[in-house]
Amino acid sequence: MTRIVKNFGAVRALRDVTLEFPAGAVTALMGENGAGKSTLLKIICGDHVADSGTVEVDGAALQLRSPAHARAAGIRLIPQEPEIVPHLTVAENVYLGALPTRGARRFDRAALRRRLADDLVRIGFAKVLDPDTLGIDLTPAQRQLVEILRALTGDAKVVAFDEPTSSLSEHEVGALFALIRRLRAQGLAVIYVSHRMQEIFQLADRVAVLRDGALVDAVDAAATDEGDLVRMMVGRDLSRGFTREHVATEEVVLDVRDLTSDDVSGISFQVRAGEVVALAGLVGAGRSELARALVGDLPLRGGTVSVLGEVRRLNRPADAIRAGIGLAPEERKAQALFLDRSIRDNISLVVLERISRLRFVRRAAEKDLVREYTGRLRVRTPMERDVRTLSGGNQQKVVLARWLARRPKVLILDEPTRGIDVGAKAEIYRIIADLAAAGVALVVISSELPEVLGLADRVLVMQGGRITGELDRAEATEEAVLALAMADDLTTTTAATSHGELS
Repeated sequence: MTRIVKNFGAVRALRDVTLEFPAGAVTALMGENGAGKSTLLKIICGDHVADSGTVEVDGAALQLRSPAHARAAGIRLIPQEPEIVPHLTVAENVYLGALPTRGARRFDRAALRRRLADDLVRIGFAKVLDPDTLGIDLTPAQRQLVEILRALTGDAKVVAFDEPTSSLSEHEVGALFALIRRLRAQGLAVIYVSHRMQEIFQLADRVAVLRDGALVDAVDAAATDEGDLVRMMVGRDLSRGFTREHVATEEVVLDVRDLTSDDVSGISFQVRAGEVVALAGLVGAGRSELARALVGDLPLRGGTVSVLGEVRRLNRPADAIRAGIGLAPEERKAQALFLDRSIRDNISLVVLERISRLRFVRRAAEKDLVREYTGRLRVRTPMERDVRTLSGGNQQKVVLARWLARRPKVLILDEPTRGIDVGAKAEIYRIIADLAAAGVALVVISSELPEVLGLADRVLVMQGGRITGELDRAEATEEAVLALAMADDLTTTTAATSHGELS
């Protein structure tokens, strides 16, 4: 890519970027949200057309006017947010547009299954995907694997992975890394976008850093370290990490008693004003399902939820909002955002009564409110821009800004920093600290154990839809959390934990 420039109105997304992706190497692409990573990837895969500059593959200049042009040139992108057709099977989703036929027009289902079985073995996902499962029934991790399979059909020369591990379990991450190393050994150019430093140093041969739409530098991974990369990304030193003053009071804001749904059983816990309680556990432990049940998005079969001592009936999300409970969900596109509406509309949605007069929205008040929260979360784009066009990180910030504007009594954050760069993570951590200081009761779900241990006053560990144990800040270590998350005997482990011991 030579001297690539891309503007969106008055916003310059890419500034004269020149960058190579060598064959047989993994090049990590890093930068804060808004640095230009997503725009660069969209130009490579034909979703956007550069205003100026050239793209070459194997020395030949290309006119990438559409994703079809990029695919024909051997370029593949595995997006951060999978795009799956809900009522087609895994096999049909993988080969959509290239389904095998028998005769003139007859669909050959047996040939399709054979082809997928071969590809599942070749790529290493044979044990985690059923060819006949419908897209609507797939977990987030399985949807991500379908996208990877789809991208690797046909002859690929360049493969770009955009935050591919954000929904994967440890076992699936291991299979993915093995696949990427095989692609590198086969001579493909691999582009890897991630905010997880450990992954970068495990996989990457080179690291290219963007900031404010410009290339800062491209360096050998072996010749740099985490501190250097962070300084290149944000222009400042974040090596001291995050520390939070613990300000919890004795006032119980959220009291959950024996909550039971189709996915969780006998859940009881309390969250006090100013307290951060983390829900930890492996993929499938029931954490997100618990969060959705608490906000009326999944039906309850038993138990009670009280806010400030008052039992609340939570039959739908509107009931939870009125009770002062907010949820920033893991699946922001499917569950939180109006993708074809503006940033302004998405943030002001839950506070319209506060900024309206005689049922008319006061636009000046709305813009002031949106400007305040986009400024706090550093959403560097005009408020009238459609949310669909934002990077994953900025979309997450819009969801968080919405609930900050609502001023909830209880805020549940499901993977709040998923797909967020290190600089923005520090900002979100500070926002969480500010909310705690203001007396908000916070429930944080995170798959990153350092994040859990750094944020939480208490950690509740889940497995199989139940709480297997509780650890206070002094007891909580990565080893203790994992021991509870992988416990086989829930009763034994819970009892042992109450005495400060792990089974």
